[in-house]
Amino acid sequence: MPRESRRGLVIVYTGGGKGKTSAALGALVRAVGYDWTVCMIQFIKGSWYYGELDGVKRLAPNVELIQTGEGFYKIMDDKLPEAAHRQAAQAGLELAREKIASNRYDLIILDEINNTLQTQLLSLADVMALLDARPPWLHLILTGRGAPPELIERADLVTEMREVKHPYQQGLFAQKGIDF
Repeated sequence: MPRESRRGLVIVYTGGGKGKTSAALGALVRAVGYDWTVCMIQFIKGSWYYGELDGVKRLAPNVELIQTGEGFYKIMDDKLPEAAHRQAAQAGLELAREKIASNRYDLIILDEINNTLQTQLLSLADVMALLDARPPWLHLILTGRGAPPELIERADLVTEMREVKHPYQQGLFAQKGIDF
């Protein structure tokens, strides 16, 4: 089916449990299986190494993964000023606008963008404008905790990850290849 005849979906993966980025990466792999072109922009992640950075390189030339964040904001080991995080979020937003306008991609993933809304690094109006600007055939996936009700209402598919049990509760820390 030519992409122009496809109805693109807005998909939101949110909630307090693990698996939001992993679900988006699963969709990315599936899309590449159909020879789609995918761009993943990571809004918060940026200061740590994640296995997906090298994993998606193996899916070239179909996949582009770009980190625009400065690391997690106000949690973990964050020592950066708010202005640095705000500037990084704005740069990610501008990059998302460019990628959407390029008409080059079949799927664009805005990883952790919900966190930028929850922490008010980006405005809901700006993110909703991204949805308005997308071609009707383009699929968008937005991930991160705290998706606002307006985004949930606008989306075609919303999955909320709910933590039931976590290894951290047993004293186990994040593991390479599973968690990052």
